[in-house]
Amino acid sequence: MPTNYINYNGNVVPEEQEIFSIENRGFRYGDGLFETMLYKDGDIRFLNFHVARLQQGMELIHLDDANLFDEFFIRSRSEELIRKNNMLGQQVRIRLIVFRTGGGLYSPSTNKPGFVLQVQRIEPNLRDKKVGLIVGLYSEFKKPYSDLSKIKSLNAQIYVLAGIYKKKMAFDDVLILNQEGYLCESLTSNIFVYYEKILYTPALSEGCIEGVMRRVVMDMARAEGIEVVEAQISPEIMKRADEIFCTNAVQGVQWVMGYKQKRYFNKISRILQDKLLSWNYDANEEQN
Repeated sequence: MPTNYINYNGNVVPEEQEIFSIENRGFRYGDGLFETMLYKDGDIRFLNFHVARLQQGMELIHLDDANLFDEFFIRSRSEELIRKNNMLGQQVRIRLIVFRTGGGLYSPSTNKPGFVLQVQRIEPNLRDKKVGLIVGLYSEFKKPYSDLSKIKSLNAQIYVLAGIYKKKMAFDDVLILNQEGYLCESLTSNIFVYYEKILYTPALSEGCIEGVMRRVVMDMARAEGIEVVEAQISPEIMKRADEIFCTNAVQGVQWVMGYKQKRYFNKISRILQDKLLSWNYDANEEQN
């Protein structure tokens, strides 16, 4: 098999090479965050939004040098790695992990960041787009909310446990509740609920990740004249909703076909799926 390469702190090395010790704070404490991005048609989609979220997250957890992780840095390092792995001209999943370097126990010895950059070829999805997801509700543990809830933290325990439940029950995805028992997000995505001609999504105050695709989908929906409301959403709405769909940076818009005995339509999700194929922001829109 061909060797795959990663970038560790500016050095391109084989991915099987050992790159850090047991003292690594990302490993020991989940002390860091990550971004998952889509490389398509020769560029990283919505890169400026990913950069803004990453830099805000770094500042929130008191990592230094957030300004170094700008669009030029991420684009150039990603393209270097894509070329090294012979993935030019393909759709690629990019994962950037940023962690606090140095030692110390809970109190770190430094706030300087380190990083690992990975690229992975996206294989064609065998699931027919006409077949939606079957989802379940994960309720064993609930996600607490604070300002830390919206960042993509390396501390992913609740998602791992929800993933175990998803696998055990053979669902395509599961929805996670916040500490008050309201809808928060799915295992890997933000969620949207279309009900009585209004598109609802959990507000950031409900503990969901501040998803890049969440933002894009809200903008696209409003451009289509669809009212969008960020709200506190009871899971009871799943019994009455017209549509439910999930969104993330790599998969885009994925419609939910069923929950228990309930079946959903996919008119709005299909409109947004199609619109996403060519959706871009011009310079003025990005500044607003």
